[in-house]
Amino acid sequence: MKRFLALLLGLGWSSFVLGAAGGVAPLEARIDIEDRASLQRGAQLYVNYCLGCHSLSYMRYDRVGRDLGLSAEQTAENLLFASDRITEPMNISMSPEKAAKWFGVAPPDLSLIARSRGADWLYSYLVTFYADPDPSRPFGVNNVIFGDVGMPHALQSLQGLQEYIAGDTPSEATNVQPVGLEIRADDIIVRKSATMPDGSHVEILDTLKVTQAGEMEPAIYRGAMRDLVNFLVYVGEPARLERNALGLWVVLFMLFFTLLLRTLYKEYWRDVH
Repeated sequence: MKRFLALLLGLGWSSFVLGAAGGVAPLEARIDIEDRASLQRGAQLYVNYCLGCHSLSYMRYDRVGRDLGLSAEQTAENLLFASDRITEPMNISMSPEKAAKWFGVAPPDLSLIARSRGADWLYSYLVTFYADPDPSRPFGVNNVIFGDVGMPHALQSLQGLQEYIAGDTPSEATNVQPVGLEIRADDIIVRKSATMPDGSHVEILDTLKVTQAGEMEPAIYRGAMRDLVNFLVYVGEPARLERNALGLWVVLFMLFFTLLLRTLYKEYWRDVH
């Protein structure tokens, strides 16, 4: 089943990477790259559902394991499914030729997707798929943050299927545009702005509601997607873990050095005064 989901994911992530974001302000991912447990969960999600089609060629399994606090044995047991050695890059097992034949184009490497898209956009994308009965939709779904998305909802088994429930829109309203997202209990609210004939603006609230349950409750699924996004942010800049830790020591050194210089200054000028 996981391998099937990985293949489905490959069908659409190419368009996901290349497509343009809409004008909707995304949800806040609220990730914490210092949270090693979150990074470990995100890495496992990526290996299970994404690595079948999308490589992380800038990373090696052993580097990920060390950074995430895993032993070599834990790394091999939990992450090493597409390779034989933990010293190898996190590449997909299928060749680019086969990938292009199956999907029309080789699925892109996602090493830098978080740096190009941003954590908030990625998180919002992963949680705002919904059922779209439009016959033109090839997989029966659409996405709020990326309209007319060309991929299936590959994580539907985890999230379930959301229904898009439109709010009340005044008949005379024009220029109705989505402007933002927010979470209320188990639902995701799509805030829209519309212009009235007198030039004033009104707010319209649409709702994304899970109507076909998945393996995870809505809040649990959103937490899992934060873990996945957190891992992708780490992959985009793994040195950030070391830099954050080093930064504290640099600040402490500067404080100590400042105090030392202040003491020397007083000592040099004591006889003058």
